[in-house]
Amino acid sequence: MWYESLKEKELWKNFAAISAIPRESGNEEGIRKFLLSWAKERGIKTDTDEIGNVFYYIPATEGMEDIPTVCLQGHIDMVCVKTRDSKHDFTKDPIEIVFDGKYVRAKDTSLGADNGIAVAMAMTIISDENAKHGPIECLFTVSEETGMDGAFGLDASKLSARKLVNIDSEEEGIIYTGCAGGIEVDVKKRATRGNVFDNAAFFTLSVFGLLGGHSGGEIHKGRLNAIKAIARIMHRAPEFMITALNGGSKRNVIPSEATISFCVRSEEAETLVSVVEQAEKELKREYSITDPGLEITLTREKKGPKEAVKTKCSHSVIEAIYLTPCNVQSMSAAISGVVETSNNVAIVTLDEKEFTIISSCRSLVESSKLETAYQVAAAAEAFGFKIEIKGSYPGWAPDPSSKLEKALEDAYKEYYNSDPIVTCIHAGLECGIINSKVEGMDSVSIGPNLFDVHSTNEKLDAESAERTLGFIKYFLEKIR
Repeated sequence: MWYESLKEKELWKNFAAISAIPRESGNEEGIRKFLLSWAKERGIKTDTDEIGNVFYYIPATEGMEDIPTVCLQGHIDMVCVKTRDSKHDFTKDPIEIVFDGKYVRAKDTSLGADNGIAVAMAMTIISDENAKHGPIECLFTVSEETGMDGAFGLDASKLSARKLVNIDSEEEGIIYTGCAGGIEVDVKKRATRGNVFDNAAFFTLSVFGLLGGHSGGEIHKGRLNAIKAIARIMHRAPEFMITALNGGSKRNVIPSEATISFCVRSEEAETLVSVVEQAEKELKREYSITDPGLEITLTREKKGPKEAVKTKCSHSVIEAIYLTPCNVQSMSAAISGVVETSNNVAIVTLDEKEFTIISSCRSLVESSKLETAYQVAAAAEAFGFKIEIKGSYPGWAPDPSSKLEKALEDAYKEYYNSDPIVTCIHAGLECGIINSKVEGMDSVSIGPNLFDVHSTNEKLDAESAERTLGFIKYFLEKIR
């Protein structure tokens, strides 16, 4: 097995078992059945709620019955993305895991350590006969990646714990005590079509090879958004008519590729080529550090359709994307180094009837979250788009009086012989929603070192994961 050289074999065995089961958001029945069956084989009491969350109830080890119950929490779904040439089928194929001696990766797909490693850690802890702990509850939520549906639909009556350790952050040594809230802006515009230019020249412009990544966790890294790159280039192009447009795959992923097919007048073809060449030089220079793999191709097609989206409509769509605010909008003045507000232009599509653009806004400040959403909506509304603002979820405000955070920080200092960083994260976490549904819940979020999540470059630091597992065991033994 790929994990033979690693120390915590039970952890990696559990992670491998989870990774073998398709679990894209909305397709979680297989992993849910597996978790219930796994617990039943070990005599662990389980439950589920109406939305499909899974609960485990583990009694305290002898002599530790009076310790407060701690809930270990993670989500069972994953973001599924793959390379352009991958044949992987996320509805039936297992994730093919590769270990390179330091990092756990997947072959040609996202790994799903966000958040499979949390589930694997919880399974490992509660099945360890040598572990010492008070009462434990495990909460494994569904569809976190597509709107935190499991947290929103949580049946709070099934939890007695009032201390929750969320294992869904991505940097060892950091204790998160707050996170951004989020909201989605969906805009649509009817695609009015007409005959193409009499002397049309057809082209396909593609932007790919970008790192992409989590639109919360990686937004501060200044990576190029492929959809915005398409708009930047086409904004300079001569008059055009769109025949196809597609970019991005998930609402919480920075788009790593986008493609537009269109036609121009034949006499403008040379100008178009010049525009693209100049834009390519600029973008590669600007993003040489953050996106060294950037590729831009312009292909002249031998033929094209008889109809395309009319020029005015085509240009209005590009202008709307071009003017939509994207990436970091402001940094927090209260918490050094933390993004306060951002927007990710996540998905653009064209079907037979209409264009759709989906954006994801985040902020630590509720009013800033809404203001950014309104700005995104205004940019589209100015070009005739219909607007839908939806899927708002709350942020999680730090609690300076948190006893759980203090206990975790003390345990960290003892275990690592160093101080942790206590801060907030710009990515959305389920803690805020769970706290709002379970009165008196005290939450923290921790996790091992994960890199480039929600992308095909996703990797998990194996030693960091093993240390984090050891630390959680230590904390559960020491908490009083």
